[in-house]
Amino acid sequence: MEESTDNLCVGIDLGTSRSSISASNGERYVIDSYVGWPVDMVARKLVKKQVLVGREALDNRPMLELRRPLERGIIKEGSRKDEEAVQEILRHLIALVGLKHKSKNRPKVRAVVGVPAEAFRVSKQRLRGVMEGIADSVMLVSEPFAVAYGMEALLHALVIDIGAGTADFCVMQGRYPTEEDQRTLPNAGDSIDEQLSKLVAERYPEAQFTIHMIRAWKEKWSYVGQPQGRVMITTPVKGKATELDITDEMRVACESILPPLTETMLDLLSKVTPDYQENVRNNVILAGGTSLIAGLPEAVQKYLGELGGGRATVVKDPVFAGSDGGLAIARDASPSDWEKLSLV
Repeated sequence: MEESTDNLCVGIDLGTSRSSISASNGERYVIDSYVGWPVDMVARKLVKKQVLVGREALDNRPMLELRRPLERGIIKEGSRKDEEAVQEILRHLIALVGLKHKSKNRPKVRAVVGVPAEAFRVSKQRLRGVMEGIADSVMLVSEPFAVAYGMEALLHALVIDIGAGTADFCVMQGRYPTEEDQRTLPNAGDSIDEQLSKLVAERYPEAQFTIHMIRAWKEKWSYVGQPQGRVMITTPVKGKATELDITDEMRVACESILPPLTETMLDLLSKVTPDYQENVRNNVILAGGTSLIAGLPEAVQKYLGELGGGRATVVKDPVFAGSDGGLAIARDASPSDWEKLSLV
């Protein structure tokens, strides 16, 4: 679509753990997908805000009603408060790229938003409702498709976008992907966190830690295969700061996603026309924050070797690959594309 000063195109990767935005004015931002409201008058006096978003909400969580409103990449079911939280995240992202809510001179916003590959239609409808008043035109696309489009990996490619809530798969065959070309798994960053928390608690039953500490340890030391060194963390044990070795627990937790990931990858590859399966095996692209696990591309490539060979790589910029791809779609989409794909 031809851009003008009256239009601003944005790509939004609305993630369970982090959300990013890329705009046609050159602005790009990433925030933690948390929203919090002060719990009482003391908290209101301290934070001096009606609502906190992102890292500010996470850092002040003891005095807030904290929400992480996206579960497996979609709005949590049954809570109006979570819908409000998603709206706050979206408004915050739009404001970061220079657009004030309800500004008189505000340009029209054309937004492409990435959602899990197999998001239920009702979930998409809820997200559209949340976007009302925030964007003038909205197109929802699968997260791995957005990544593929931004990289121009549009033919003979398999994108695996592994975030916190879901791992999303998309085979690109030179056209808009169908439902048969895509898959979504719940085996992603959050499931690793749950495994790691359970394993550490079993080995060190008196250790004290939170899920936020677990996530920080994972982001710093996650790996599969052979460790580069021992994973040593410091956490309270009966109130005393104690150094603990969680090397084996980290490996087991991270490798827990490999069987479902490789099984789904094989299933999708087997459905590609036989003439092109080798081409797709040699163009497996890993994206999303969880793709940064040390040794993950080598582990996937090892499995591809059992199928006759292949190549797995990680995108250069996992943080913005989805939102950059959404922006590319927003810029390229014709009026008929907006009309057609906005109804999907």
